[in-house]
Amino acid sequence: MCESNFTLSSAVNRKEMLRRLLHKCGTTIYVRIWENRINFTDIQTRKSFDEKPLVAIDTKEKLKSEIVAVGNAALSNLAEGIEIINPFSHPRVLFTDFVVGEKLFQYALKKLLGNKLFSPAPVMIIHPMEKIEGGLTMIEVRALKELAFGAGARDSVVYVGKELLPHEIDYDSIKEQMRER
Repeated sequence: MCESNFTLSSAVNRKEMLRRLLHKCGTTIYVRIWENRINFTDIQTRKSFDEKPLVAIDTKEKLKSEIVAVGNAALSNLAEGIEIINPFSHPRVLFTDFVVGEKLFQYALKKLLGNKLFSPAPVMIIHPMEKIEGGLTMIEVRALKELAFGAGARDSVVYVGKELLPHEIDYDSIKEQMRER
């Protein structure tokens, strides 16, 4: 009996050690979302993706839509059969189109992290910057977290509060702070 408890404890310790190693090797991405701007910042490298939250989609073929441009480049693709979508534009809430928002997140993350053969998945702090009067609903929080996971994050937290400076960002403490609310 005692021996099996030791094995279980060892497995838990190895899992915790692996989690800590990935956390140290991985990066933290701070995402700020406004209706007309989105900013992804890699806290370790300070690289950022700061553009309009737009996605240009070729809708000429009814059965297959294709993304032709993302961000500021989407504006240069104004043509017949091209639809430009801002997934963060709605009169009442900040988030309106999950599928397009997920594609935008994937694109921004790929721009920041590049095409590395092996790279630990990042953690994301998602910070809605407007349209949060009265707080976010659990549905909004869940949708924003799902965007992060769909883009490749291993964990995420939705943060509501003052804008963070790079030296103030500690993923674990922010996650704990949001859990206490």
